[in-house]
Amino acid sequence: MEPLVDTVIKDERWEALGLPALADRAARGCLSELALPGQGFEISLLGCDDARIAVLNADFRGKPQPTNVLSWPSEERGAEDDGGVPEPAEPGDAAMPEELGDIAIAWETCEREAGEQGKPVTDHVTHLLVHGVLHLLGYDHVRERDAALMESTEVRILAKMGIANPYE
Repeated sequence: MEPLVDTVIKDERWEALGLPALADRAARGCLSELALPGQGFEISLLGCDDARIAVLNADFRGKPQPTNVLSWPSEERGAEDDGGVPEPAEPGDAAMPEELGDIAIAWETCEREAGEQGKPVTDHVTHLLVHGVLHLLGYDHVRERDAALMESTEVRILAKMGIANPYE
């Protein structure tokens, strides 16, 4: 089976953590939960450090500081109504998969947050990848009911992976 996530590693610590496998598992968990096929989609992922993500955060969000994860959906898939389920993405085929978008994740911030929260780095990173993939699929947390929907969807996906509720 072809990987869903095309991972580019710019910080070798991600390689040691097994970021490509974590990302593929997170993406497949999201697609499965949303009853989407496990093929016909493609996601690009950048595993970087705080310095690189701070530049991206400044360029795209006007916030010149590091953050844990950023995502750029290939198109707007969000629901019009607060709390509505986003329109499902349509898969492409093996030759031309549907590009869902791009995600960047920063090592130092993820490692620090996992330590502060007393959880394994792999669990925290998996949560952030699920969060990023859901953004690519139209989920968001700006409006109150959208945030509740996104959070409950994350919790269900993570539970199926054996990862505790990150919001408790």
